[in-house]
Order: sequence, then C-alpha cells, then structure tokens
Amino acid sequence: MIWLALALIAAALLFLWLSNRQRSQAGLPAGRISYSDVGQWQPNQQALYDPKLGLAGKPDYLVYVNGTPVPVEIKSGRTPDAPYDSHILQLAAYCYLVEATTGQTPPHGLLSYPRETFEVDYTPELREELFTLVEAIRAETRRRTPPERSHANPRRCSGCGYRAVCDQQLKL
Repeated sequence: MIWLALALIAAALLFLWLSNRQRSQAGLPAGRISYSDVGQWQPNQQALYDPKLGLAGKPDYLVYVNGTPVPVEIKSGRTPDAPYDSHILQLAAYCYLVEATTGQTPPHGLLSYPRETFEVDYTPELREELFTLVEAIRAETRRRTPPERSHANPRRCSGCGYRAVCDQQLKL
C-alpha cells in the first residue's frame, strides 16, 4: 500500500513539473488560466466583444495573475529584438477588450515569441493609439475604395483582403 502511495506522489510531482515546464516554454506567467484559444485545453468559442467600439478578438490566453487578468498572445516564427508594432497594437486591442468585458484593466499584456516573451505595458497612451488606429481603419472602410497597393512586396498583395476587387493588384 505504501508503494502505491509513493508511486502516486511521484506521478503527481512529475505532472506538476511537466505542466510548469510547458507553461514556462509557452511564455505564460504563473497564474490561473481562465481562457484559451490555443490547443485542446478549454477552447473558447466566444470572442471578447465591445459593442461601444465594435471591436472583437480572442487572445491566445487570458491568465489571472494575483487576481488581475493578463492577455497573452503567442507568436510563431522569428523572435524579433523588440515586439513588432502591429503585434503591440493587437495586444492593446486584447487589453482593451479585457477591460471592456471584465471591468478590470490589465496592467500589461504578454507577447510570447519562440525565444523570448515581452511584457507590454497597457498605458493610456497605448489605449489612445489603439482608438486612433480603429478610427483610421473605419475611415478607410467608409471610403469604399481600396488603399494604395504596396509596390515593394508582392506577397502582401497576394494576401490582401481587397485583392478580388482591386484595380491595382500586382500580376503574380
């Protein structure tokens, strides 16, 4: 009977070590994961949504650290020296959506690249930059004309959402 108890304790310790290792490799902080849009663990079908701004999104994880929600976005590919501006604004959108849906303002969000995780402060300035970007996108959408094409990057043209209606598309 004692051997069974010792085996169960050893198995529990092994699973604890493996889960902490996996959490660390994913760039997640210690805390309670309440939301995941990655893998099989409690997949969330419901996006965070703010009707006031008309913004919706699904962070990869929402982790409660000391009772405060922190959105986490996992990025694949090359790890940059500093987070890309577009990734920072995506994370800012998630921070705003967490604030709008939970009433709690995250102090920061996390951008996790394969080799490094960056903590991005959710400041009033970043929030304002997000609002300015959302309004600029809406203004472009109201114009009902495609934006000027990128002449430098054919891959961007091939993946553009306006490609089907664009009279400026590159011949690929």
